[in-house]
Amino acid sequence: MKSHRLMLSAVVLMLVSAVAFAQSDAQKPPSDSQKAFDKLKTLAGSWEGHVTTVPQEAEIEGKVTQVSLRVTSMGNALVHEMTMGGRPDDPITLLYLDGDRLMLTHYCDAGNRPRMVGKVSPDGKTVEFDFLDVAGSTQYGHMHHAIFTVIDANHHTEDWTYMMPGDKPMHAHVDLQRTK
Repeated sequence: MKSHRLMLSAVVLMLVSAVAFAQSDAQKPPSDSQKAFDKLKTLAGSWEGHVTTVPQEAEIEGKVTQVSLRVTSMGNALVHEMTMGGRPDDPITLLYLDGDRLMLTHYCDAGNRPRMVGKVSPDGKTVEFDFLDVAGSTQYGHMHHAIFTVIDANHHTEDWTYMMPGDKPMHAHVDLQRTK
């Protein structure tokens, strides 16, 4: 009988603790990273636009680009898929929170996986990702920087900087309109 009371007391204590922790988490204001991630998740949908490059890259310049953004993993990840110019597939990028850091992992068609850390602008409309590290070979270059700017619910831009071999940057700007 005494062991049942002890067990019941332990269960009640665990439940009270769980409720207290849940309430304390609910009272904490969201971090800048969480706010930025929530803003990026509003981009879920299908997008289309044209790409411009500096220096001009004939294979890419002016091509119609489709972007699909999808919230997945119970709201814990945002999948970004981009295709352009009739290519059957292109890179996939995952955006997610890692503790208090907003992260981007780019699964590049160059065969590597750069990671970047995001920070939000003071006005909350732009999220800029800076290079952290890369897994895999950089023989053919690697994605190095990304900027997402939300203009409104149906318009956003993306700026991607790719480091070519020899650390020569190529910048791509994509002006996207929502299609769905």
